[in-house]
Amino acid sequence: MSDVHRRSRLLVAVLLALVMALTWVPLANAGMPEGHVPPKAAQKAGREVQLQLLAINDYHGQIIPYSTSYVGAEFLSAYLDRREAEAKGPNSDTWRLGVGDLIGASPAVSGLLQDEPTLEVLNEMGFMYSCVGNHEFDEGIDELLRLQYGGYHPVTGDWERMKMKYLAANVVYEGTDETIFPGYVIKRAHGIPVGIIGVVYEGTPSIVTASGVAGLEFLDEAEAVNEAVAELKGKGVEAIIVLMHNGGYGDTSGGPVTGEFVGIVEAMDDEVDVVLTAHTHARYWGYIDGKLVTQAYNAGRAFADVDLVLSRATKDVVSSKAEIVYTYPDATLLPDLKVLSIVQKALDTVAPVVNEVVGEAAADITRTQNAAGESALGNLIADGQAWKQDTQIAFMNPGGIRADISAGEVTWGDLFAVQPFGNYMVTMEMTGAQIETALEQQWVKPAFLQIHGIEYSWSASAPVGDKVDPANVLIDGVPLDLAATYTVAANNFLAEGGDNFTIFRDATNKVYWGSDLDALVDYIKYLPQPFNAVIEGRVTVLP
Repeated sequence: MSDVHRRSRLLVAVLLALVMALTWVPLANAGMPEGHVPPKAAQKAGREVQLQLLAINDYHGQIIPYSTSYVGAEFLSAYLDRREAEAKGPNSDTWRLGVGDLIGASPAVSGLLQDEPTLEVLNEMGFMYSCVGNHEFDEGIDELLRLQYGGYHPVTGDWERMKMKYLAANVVYEGTDETIFPGYVIKRAHGIPVGIIGVVYEGTPSIVTASGVAGLEFLDEAEAVNEAVAELKGKGVEAIIVLMHNGGYGDTSGGPVTGEFVGIVEAMDDEVDVVLTAHTHARYWGYIDGKLVTQAYNAGRAFADVDLVLSRATKDVVSSKAEIVYTYPDATLLPDLKVLSIVQKALDTVAPVVNEVVGEAAADITRTQNAAGESALGNLIADGQAWKQDTQIAFMNPGGIRADISAGEVTWGDLFAVQPFGNYMVTMEMTGAQIETALEQQWVKPAFLQIHGIEYSWSASAPVGDKVDPANVLIDGVPLDLAATYTVAANNFLAEGGDNFTIFRDATNKVYWGSDLDALVDYIKYLPQPFNAVIEGRVTVLP
C-alpha cells in the first residue's frame, strides 16, 4: 500500500473517531438525573465547585440610603453585581440569600406601601431564599402569606407574589406539625446538591405584637435544624447552609463570636457547614464548633460574601471563608437603573404624605440612652403619648424607636421613620405595685422603658429583681403609692406584654385609641417652634 493510501486511511480513522467522540457526550447524558455529571465530563469540568453566597440581614425596607454615608438599593444592587462578577468562573455559582427582617420597621417609602417596593427590589436583585425574621410577623401571618404568594390589599391593590422564597423550619401552626413555610430547600451548584435550612428566633412571640404571631408556635432552633439535616442526609445532601434569624456579636477579622445564640449553633448537627445569622445588627464572621458563622450589619449598610469550595467526590464543603463588605458610596459604581425606577416610583407615590412639614427641631434629638437608660427622644415620645391620651404616666419601649430626629425641618416621613410599626395607643389603669414591677422587668431583656410622669433611681449593684426601691420612685413629684391606681398610656405592643414586660397584661380598663405615630405628630405640632427635647434626669443610677 502506498504512503498516500496509508495517510488517507489514517485520516479517515481519526475523523471517524472525532465524530464518534463528539456525538457520544450528549448521548451519554440521555436519561440521567438532573445534576448528574458523567465521569469524563466531571474530569473536564474539574473536581471542585466554587459557591459564593451573598447575604443581607435586617434590611428593614431601607431602599433609600440609611444616611449620606451609605447607599440606597440601586447601589446595593451594583455592589452585589460587582462581587458576583469578580467571582465568576467556569465552575462557580453565586446565590443571593436573606436572613430575615428584610421588611418591617421600614421607612415610609416602603412601609406605607406594605413593603411591596422592598420586595420588588429584592426580586429584581435576584434574592432566592430567606429565613423569616421577627419583623416579618409585624402584620400577622395572613399578610406575610399574601406577600409570599400574592393577593389583594386595600392600600396597595393586587400584589403578584415574591420570587424569593421564605423558609421556616421551626414555626408551625398551633397544635400541628405543619410549618408556615417549607423548612428547607435543596438547590444544586453545578450538579452538587446543597441544603438550605431556615429558622427564626424561638423567642419571637416575646418581642412582637401578640396579634402578629397569633395561632403560631415557635420551636427550638437547633432541634428544627437537626431534624431537617437528618432529612437532607437521607436525600444524599452533604453541604448544608442554615439561615438563622438570631445572632450575637463579634468582629470582621474572624475572631471569637459571642452571645446566647452560640449554644444554639453548637447544638446543631456537625453536618451544618455555614450559619448565616441576623437580629443583633452586628458585623462579624468567625467559626463556632467548626461552622462558619456570619452577620452583616443592617439596613443594607453591608453584606456577607461567603466563598465555599465543594468537592464533586464527596459533595461536601471542603473549605470556606467570609468577608463582611461595607456599602459606602463609590464613584466607580453605576446604579442599577431597574432598581432605581422601583424606588423612584415608590417615592413619588408616598411624596404627598411624607413631605408634609410637621415642625422644626432646634437641635438633633436622639434615641441614644445615657448610663441610666434615659434618652431625649424617648422623653419626647413619652411626653406626647401622655399629652395625647391625658394620662398621668406614659411608657415607651426603646425598641420601638427606630430613628433619630435631625435638627431643622421635620416632616411626617421623618417621624414615620422614628415610629414605623403602626402601633395603637392604649390607655389603662395600673397599681403602684404593678408600676414598680414594670420598672424591675427592665432587666429581664434588658430594655429601659422611656417614661413620662415618673422619676426614679435604680441600683447598679443590686440583684436583678431588686434594682428599684419603691421609696425612690416619684409620680408627678409624689412618692409612689403601691396600693394606688394610676392612669397609664403605652402602645399596644407593651400593653400586650411585649419585650417581656408581662406585667402590662394585668393592667385594667384598657381602651385602644389611634396610632402612636399620630400622637407624636400631633404633639410636635402643638409644641412651640422650634421644639426640642433633652435628657432631664428622670432616671438616675445609684452605686
